[in-house]
Amino acid sequence: MKHRISTGLVALFICFAFQQSAMSQSQSFSDVNVEYTFEIPETTWKVTTKPTVSNSTVEFVYGDRMDGLLEIRKMNVKSDELLSDVISREQEQRLQFKPGFVAGKEENFQGFLKGKIFNWEFTQAGKNMSGRYYFLKSGDTTVYILRFSGLREKLRSIRNQVDSIARTFKIKSEEKEN
Repeated sequence: MKHRISTGLVALFICFAFQQSAMSQSQSFSDVNVEYTFEIPETTWKVTTKPTVSNSTVEFVYGDRMDGLLEIRKMNVKSDELLSDVISREQEQRLQFKPGFVAGKEENFQGFLKGKIFNWEFTQAGKNMSGRYYFLKSGDTTVYILRFSGLREKLRSIRNQVDSIARTFKIKSEEKEN
């Protein structure tokens, strides 16, 4: 009798493990209107803005915009421009005007593309929010900005997914070479 119970529990555990791994499998994002691809770690991420021929903007939300928003932008820069200067310009032009803006630290980042991360905080509708922007250099004159923002605690809880998306972000032409 004990043997049947323990065998049943093992079988149940194996089924549960397979179900969890199937549910947590990532899927790739790719579109003919953009030159990059990346892995989406969870099905909770949904595309809200698809790229078109005339507008390459891509947006994803993690359930709800307040929980997590990803905007991807491509920026042309001077070939000798440092990422720290690009981050400073982004702060001066966009971020410093957010209510309750508090600049955080810059971090180096390594995925398929190298770059920097800029963390910051702000308030929206009386709620504590945060941003985690990845500035990924692709070539001498191209920087991709992955702008993640959301409720501070929620963004902190999905940080591993946010980092995973940025780590797997790559240029399609480089993908073919590898």
